[in-house]
Amino acid sequence: MARKDPILARAIDLTGIPEPRKYVSGYAALLRIIISQQVSNSAGAAIWKKLDDHARGVTADKICRFNDKTLRKCGLSRSKVKYAKITANAVCKGELDLKQLESLSDELVRSKLISYKGIGPWTAEVYLMFALKRPDVFPSGDLALAISVKDLLHLDVKPNPNELATIAERWRPYRSAAATLLWQYYKYLSQMG
Repeated sequence: MARKDPILARAIDLTGIPEPRKYVSGYAALLRIIISQQVSNSAGAAIWKKLDDHARGVTADKICRFNDKTLRKCGLSRSKVKYAKITANAVCKGELDLKQLESLSDELVRSKLISYKGIGPWTAEVYLMFALKRPDVFPSGDLALAISVKDLLHLDVKPNPNELATIAERWRPYRSAAATLLWQYYKYLSQMG
C-alpha cells in the first residue's frame, strides 16, 4: 500500500507499521468496542480492565446477571450500561448469534449489528475489522481518521464522512489496514501537540 500511495508511505515513515489489533470474536469483543465509543483509548482500556477484572472474564451471561449499579461502578456510563444489557440479553436469548456473523457479508454483519440500540456504524465497522478480521472496512465517521487524512492531504478542513469514504476508496481492498495506520498517525499527531 505504501508503494502505491505516498500518503500512507509518509504516515509509515513517521509512525512505523502499527501493531495489529485483534479481538476474539464474540460478546466480549463487541462490548469492549461499545465501551470504547466516544472515549479516549486509555479511558476505554481502563473501563474495560475494571469490568473484565470484576467479571473475571466478560461474558453475555455475566453481564445479564450484573445489576446496573455494578456496571456503573466499573465505569460504564448509564447509556453504555443500557447498551451492554441490550446486547447481552440478545445474545443470551439467541437473537444475536455472533458466531453466525462470521459467515455473513460485511454489509449483512453491519445491518444486523446496527439493529441493536447502542451499536452504530462505527461500532459495527470496528467489530468487522478487529473481531472478524475483515480486510476492507473503513469507519468513515471516525473523527481521528478524518483528522489524520486532513493532515496528510494538507486539506483546509477535515473531510466529512462521505468525503472520507470517497478518499478511502483508493485503499481498497485493504482499507482496514489503512484505517489502522491512520489511527496510529492520529496518535502521533496528538503526541506532537
